[in-house]
This record gives sequence, structure tokens and C-alpha cells, in this order.
Amino acid sequence: MTTTIANLDTAAGGRTAPENAARVIIAEVRPHLGGGRHAIKRVVGERLRVSADILKEGHDTLAAEVRHRALPAGAWRHTPLAFSYEDDEWSAEIPLGPVGLTEYTVAAWTERYASWAEELRRKVGAGVSVASEILEGEALVRACAGRATGDAARRLAAYADSLRAATDGPTAAQIALSPELRELATAAEERDDLTEYRQPLRVIVDRELARFGAWYEIFPRSQGKVPGQGATFIEAIERIPAIKAMGFDILYLCPIHPIGHTNRKGRNNSLVAAPGDVGSPWAIGNQFGGHDAVNPDLGTIDDFDAFVAAARAAGLEIALDIAIQCSPDHPYVREHPEWFRRRPDGTIKYAENPPKKYEDIVALDMWCDDYVNLWHELKRVFLHWLAHGVEIFRIDNPHTKPIAFWEWLIAEVKRDYPGAIFLAEAFTRPKRVQELAKIGFTQSYHYFTWRNTRQELEEYLTDLTQTAQTEYLRPNFFTNTQDILTEYLQTGGRPAFKVRVALAATSSPTYGVYSGFELIENTPLHPGREEYLDSEKYEVRVRDWQAPGNIVGYIRRLNEIRNENPALRLWTNLAFHNADNGAILAYSKVSPDGANRLLVVLNLDPFNAQAAWIRLDGAALGIDEGSYYMMHDLLTDARWPWQGLSGWVRLDPQGEPVHILRLEQY
Repeated sequence: MTTTIANLDTAAGGRTAPENAARVIIAEVRPHLGGGRHAIKRVVGERLRVSADILKEGHDTLAAEVRHRALPAGAWRHTPLAFSYEDDEWSAEIPLGPVGLTEYTVAAWTERYASWAEELRRKVGAGVSVASEILEGEALVRACAGRATGDAARRLAAYADSLRAATDGPTAAQIALSPELRELATAAEERDDLTEYRQPLRVIVDRELARFGAWYEIFPRSQGKVPGQGATFIEAIERIPAIKAMGFDILYLCPIHPIGHTNRKGRNNSLVAAPGDVGSPWAIGNQFGGHDAVNPDLGTIDDFDAFVAAARAAGLEIALDIAIQCSPDHPYVREHPEWFRRRPDGTIKYAENPPKKYEDIVALDMWCDDYVNLWHELKRVFLHWLAHGVEIFRIDNPHTKPIAFWEWLIAEVKRDYPGAIFLAEAFTRPKRVQELAKIGFTQSYHYFTWRNTRQELEEYLTDLTQTAQTEYLRPNFFTNTQDILTEYLQTGGRPAFKVRVALAATSSPTYGVYSGFELIENTPLHPGREEYLDSEKYEVRVRDWQAPGNIVGYIRRLNEIRNENPALRLWTNLAFHNADNGAILAYSKVSPDGANRLLVVLNLDPFNAQAAWIRLDGAALGIDEGSYYMMHDLLTDARWPWQGLSGWVRLDPQGEPVHILRLEQY
């Protein structure tokens, strides 16, 4: 008999039905998310540690295994679980791959022969008569011989004869405890109480770029050289080598679609556009098309394909901004008026996020009466861009759309494109961010941009790296965005930019910058506002990419350090170290094999030099008071000998406000 039941499920009336009662209880399997409601996240090539609490009355010997397979139709693989008395749990590691969904569960059963042999051993040791036990063992082995075939059956029958011939307990015990007999009997015995966990669990196996990558955000129209004249895709290709030379992996394009004319915004978000104003790319759609079209000012779809191909040839993947919203001129407004919310006077409501108003945008009604067709149309848009070589999407404000929509859409897309990556721009309440991550978003913008003090950063990073969020939420630490220029960057100048990009690049495996960051662009529209003056959301910008004071080389070196040091590819290996100066933040990252050990020390004060004694966490770094080692600064190539668990640092923001120190042997 094989029992595959829900150990904790009950029959009518809330009581377990006796005929369905499990003989082996699998009380808990870890990791899981919502009891299996959602899939956890990992990266291809990783090994997933699965653990379980498996219980049975008495002293029988149990066996258990992880059963795992790639979905939808991969063959089941079986990995034995080992029991730890110290932890009182069963565990094993399973390999993960290919990219896509993997499901796993745990099965457990009683090893009848091993249980009998252990009882015999104990009784023989206690000097108790075992005549009856020997007969039981003989019967057990003969039954196994009857189920076995070939040589295994013959050897089991011979062992049964030897047990019958045994004249005393010690002789029988010697036969019973033979490793060969145990192996033969275990392989052939009936697993009559085998029980599986109540439901399969799932893990999303992503490609490496889902966990580790550097993003660079651009407006394609601002990649030209002629002031006031927007660039085309073909002209923007010229920028690709310089972006790749800085070490970025993903080139993220703000919306590339036709831009509406009605209520078009002018420069600096003015309500009235002047002749020639290009408008906001987030006001999507006009007579030339909607979400599946490209702005004619940028070129044709063939030009876009050429841009994607050039990026891939340089080693960059393209990420595309998808904003589910329309200008009043979008074809959807004319062809599907039922997809929009309307006021009592019949006019379509424009988008609002008080006190902000977006007069050039109208919102789709995601729960309109025809929402099923609307959802399928939006799915078609994603599949359209996937067919044009885009596998990464930055989703604008997903928290303003139904969570059920995103869960459905992401699952649909990843069924055919398992390597697709979805980044949620969800600056909203934590539990909403978390739920979006649980239902399938690969990465999430997070609150990094507004965490500046040491206490804020330590609390924030500890919460992200030491809680259950690590199973499903991957933050993407953008230093700035087209919408966000923080006060720290506005006032801190070049040192602040160096600190924030180093912090983002070394604390998180995935980070990003918005173009212009490397040029220290930090002039706000108004004091106290995070909007940029002369924001390229509303106009074409032409920049001198080698302007004096830039930190292009600094960013390039940071990305080189990231690629050269395996410890920076991981997320949960972050540990803090105590500095006796609150302006100094110190944390480490160590590779799983301990061979790559980094200590990052930052002066969070962009105005003044700061010094501190740092007390190192020896366990985190694999050192003690007697350790001698070299601290190699990977930014400056300087080296200092350190001893023990304390060290002194001084960081001047006018020089180098950051140390990235690698612990090396003398």
C-alpha cells in the first residue's frame, strides 16, 4: 500500500478519517512560501537545501527522500534525505536546473528490515532471548527474496537460510547487520506505509542575470549629439560601446512607443506644450500606434531590432519599460472604449496620484466588463516584444494594477519564455511589494534610495537579508531614477554619488543607475523636490559624456570588482561590523567556500573626513585575534597589514570616501 495523503488535511467534521490516517507524519517541509501557494526563487546552478520534520511513533527506522522534477513534464528524480539528531530534522540538497519551474516534495516510509535489525541488535546486547526475532527476520528476508529478481533474489534466499541456521543471538545479529544484506533487503522490501507530503512545492529557477546584474537606464532619444535634436535607434547604437565599457549588463530603455498629443506636457512638466516639445514617453499612443509600436521619431521596428542586435553583440541585454496606461490618443481609446473608466459626463478619467496629476494619461480599467479580452491583449503586447528579442521588462507602477493580473500574466509569459525577467517599480507599502514578489516578479525596486544613515541602512539591509523575504524578494538597488533625485545626492555632490553607487553595487547583487548619474547631475526642479530640473522625461537632452568631474572610471572599476569577486554575486551573505563612529558603515561579504572575503567601509558623511576603529565579526570573516592578513583596497590598489579583529580607517570624501577591502594572505 502506498499512502499519498495530506497529513494535516481532515475529513468532514474536522476529524481525520481512520482509513486515511498516515502512518508516517511529514509535518513540515522547508523551504516553502505560503504553504506552497507561491514558488520560492533560486538561480540555475544553485543547490536547494530541502529539510523536513518527519515523525512516527515508537522506534522504527525511517527513510525519506526528496522527489523533484522540472515542470511541466520532467522525469522525477529522487535524492535521499539524511537525519540530523542535533537539529532533529531530515535534509538534503538538490541541484536546480534547467531555467523554469521545478517542483519538489518529500516522501517517507518505514524501513522494515532496518527496524528489525536494530531491535535484534539491542536485544542481543541486553542478553535477551531472540529466537522469535530470528524467525521474524528470516520471514522478512524471504519475503524480500520473493520480490527481488536474479542474483539479488538468490543472495537474499541464502541470507534467509543463514538466519534459519543461526544457533544463537550473536550469530544471528552478525548476519542481520551485514551491510550487504541491509542493502539488498531495503531495495526489495515493500514500502507499505510510504507517505508523501500533502502537496508539491515549487521553485522558480531563474537565469543568473535575475540575481546578479548592473542596469543602466536611458532615454534613447537623448543619446544623440545635436542639441535639441532627438536621436534615432540607429544613432543611439553609437552609445552602446561606452555603456558596456562601464561594465553594465542590462540597458534599460524608457518607453519607446508613440507619444500622445492631447494634453501633452511641456518642459519641466508644464501643462502646456510649446511647439516642438516632445512630450513624456509614458503618455503612450497616438495615430502611429500603441504599446506594440515604436515612436516614428526613433525609427522603425527594424531599427529597433538592429539596436537590440547591436546591444547583444556588445554583451548587453535590453530591458523595456512597460507602462499599462494610455494617452487619450491611444488606439485602444477609439477601438475599445469599454476598457476605460469614465466620469458621469462620459469623459475618460485621466490618471491621478494626488497631489500629482497626469493630464496626458488615461488609465485602463483592469476590471472592466471586458477585462478578460483586455488582459489577453496586454499579454499579446509582452509576447510581441519577446519576439523582438526583449526578455527583460521594467513594469511601471504594477501596484496600481490587479495582483491577480500580474500573477496570471507572468505565469503565462514564463511558460513559453522561462528566462523572462520582470522588475517591479513598486514604491508602495511593504506588504504590497512583497505580494508582487511572491506572485512572480523577479526583482523589485525598493526603498534603498531613501535609506541614508547608518542605522537606517543596517536595519533595512538586515530585514531584507535575514528574514523570509530572501526566499522570494530580490531588491534592485537603483541609485536614482528619472523620477527620483534624493536630497542626499542634491546636496552631497560628487562624494555622495560615489558613496551611493558603491553602496548599491556592493550591498546588492543587482543595482542600477539612471543616465547622467556618472556626470553628477543633481540640480532639482525646486528645493525640497526630487524632480530634476530640465528633466528629460519632457525634453531631449544632449550630454557631454566625458564632462570634467565625471565618475565614469569609478563606476567601471566598481563593476570590474563585482565581476571579479564571487562574494558580491550573493545576497544573504551580508554581515555588519561595528564602527565606533556613526558616520562609518562597515559590512562584509564572503563567498560560500570562504576563499573570497570582502570588507566594505563607507563614509556616509559627504562633507567631512571621518575616522573609526572597526571591530570585526571574526566568525563572519573566518578570522580571530591571532590572524594576520593583508587588506587590499580594490578601488585604489593600496594595501595595509592588519592583525586580529580590530582595524582603524580614515575616509575623506574629497579623496576616496569608500574602501572595498579584500582580505588576502601575506
